[in-house]
Amino acid sequence: MLSHQGSDVEYQNYHNLRPHAKVLSALTGKTITFVPDVVGPYAQQQIKKLKDGEILLLDNVRFMAEEMTLFETTLKLTPQQMADTQVVRKLAPLADLYICDAFATAHRAQPTMVGFSQVLTSGMGRLFEKEYGILSDILEAPKRPCVFVLGGAKIQDAFLMMGKVLKEDIADTVLTGGLLANIMLIAQEVDVGKASEDFIYNRGLGDFIAQARKLLKLYGDMIIVPDDLAYVDDTGRHEAGTGDLPPDQMLIDIGVKTIQKYTKFISTAGTIFVNGPMGVFENEPSANGTKAMWEAVAASDGFSVVGGGDSVSAANMFGVRDDMDYICTGGGALVRFLSGEVLPAVGALKGARE
Repeated sequence: MLSHQGSDVEYQNYHNLRPHAKVLSALTGKTITFVPDVVGPYAQQQIKKLKDGEILLLDNVRFMAEEMTLFETTLKLTPQQMADTQVVRKLAPLADLYICDAFATAHRAQPTMVGFSQVLTSGMGRLFEKEYGILSDILEAPKRPCVFVLGGAKIQDAFLMMGKVLKEDIADTVLTGGLLANIMLIAQEVDVGKASEDFIYNRGLGDFIAQARKLLKLYGDMIIVPDDLAYVDDTGRHEAGTGDLPPDQMLIDIGVKTIQKYTKFISTAGTIFVNGPMGVFENEPSANGTKAMWEAVAASDGFSVVGGGDSVSAANMFGVRDDMDYICTGGGALVRFLSGEVLPAVGALKGARE
């Protein structure tokens, strides 16, 4: 088994996989042997010693230069060139087939995601296949009405998806929250206050306002923005209508009127896709919007799909995860798939050796 963990750019959770072997052993009831090596002589030796039914977990492939983000973004190798990297040339001769079950990293054009399928009989794992199938259904034949709930701070992701799902009539309605809602309101000439505007411009997100205007011009009746927003000061939580927002307060949640309006869309939806919270849900005073919306999604009869790290964390936090129909493992892969991109791993598997 191969896996990568952590960001080699930010060096977050950038560790070896020894703890994973222990967890996998407990989950499977089988001994998963950890090998503190990836492609070196020791790893190859241990692989050659494997007997039927035995399982090895090699160390974090992020430790290989070929699996680092800089290698991927700078060299931009073709699948055929990835098949000629060290990790593939040394491990592929020791294997009979390659199964990719990592949809969450399917957007990574890296040797372990793309190279093996060029030289080994290959296929999707069961989780990958299930996730790919569910998301394909949303793109191709969602149950109507199809409602997208988009929020959070990663507005690049939201804009990637909105253009696709609105242009191709995949989404009937997009409900906006979080930083995305603030940008949509600015695009509508709503004064969200200096504090919120400065937050957007200081993070280099001002260019998205022009994109928001274009989307609103084309699909204004399908993009729903808040009627009221919330802020928190020393005296607690306060809500204000979009025509009377405070100039010196950060707007960090949707208000009660917006919750009621959004809930009506969710309650009648046939398909609900959720990516991004409605505000700063980690803190109790500003958690109301996300909590209410997630509970509405959980109670809806529509088929619900939740994706993205913060969205899943919110579902866990508010105790509604088990009431969501499907929780996606992917973040970046999910966004890029729903924006219409052919994911490198998917493309490689489609062209894999038989």
